[in-house]
Amino acid sequence: MSGSLTCVGTGMTLGAHVSPIAQSHIEHADVVFSLMANGFAQKWLEGINDNVHSLQHFYEEGKNRNITYNEMVDTILAAVREGKKVVAAFYGHPGVFACVAHRAIKKAKLEDLPATMEPGISAEDCLYADLGIDPGNTGCMHFETSQFMFYKRNIDNSAHLILWQVALAGDKSLGKFSTGSAYRQVLVDLLLEHYPADHQVILYEAKGIAIDTMRADKIALTELVDAELHMQTTLVIPPSQKMQPNEEILAKLAQLDKKEQRAKNGPALTLVL
Repeated sequence: MSGSLTCVGTGMTLGAHVSPIAQSHIEHADVVFSLMANGFAQKWLEGINDNVHSLQHFYEEGKNRNITYNEMVDTILAAVREGKKVVAAFYGHPGVFACVAHRAIKKAKLEDLPATMEPGISAEDCLYADLGIDPGNTGCMHFETSQFMFYKRNIDNSAHLILWQVALAGDKSLGKFSTGSAYRQVLVDLLLEHYPADHQVILYEAKGIAIDTMRADKIALTELVDAELHMQTTLVIPPSQKMQPNEEILAKLAQLDKKEQRAKNGPALTLVL
């Protein structure tokens, strides 16, 4: 009998965000492998399936995270190859700023093993709700912080800039749980090329359980160097400039509008007596 893999997201807030289909997959799985944000969420999973195994023990300070992720993938797929109905449950969305589910599904499909992903409510979704941001208003750019630092990116400071995993700013080892103020200073210097020093930014953390309060600390950009950061802290940088109209494109569109209107009105009629 062929096994299968379903990767699901349990959302950010314990019990409140999990979708009915994700919960059903968890309840009916032969085995569940989990990466939860806290022990409460792990206990909740264990309450709806009696064969739940946490993957957290693969993490170690100083250990390259790529090795950790590959070990997690191998553990998950070993159960699928045994013919089991496997669920991999991740907090938030299983495929947003999380590579284990993507790697496991890709590898499973290479072996012709059924593998799918069910979405979950991510920290990004909570961020929009908690901070009152509509990404359609001025636009949003999202980057993993270290990637943002390692590569030359085009920054539009009339849109929101959102940097994830800011506590790991500048980590090339993939083995740290945080980097220090010297690394953050490099990030701040980079951002100062696009934003004023006193520009207000937000340190955001979604709540993990219903009785928690989300974090939305406003600080000046330069204060980021010595700010208290956690693994789950996200840096939100609001626009510092207004959007600039693209006059050339607007003129072209106006001409098209006029042409379309003339065609709609039809040719002028001449009354013949």
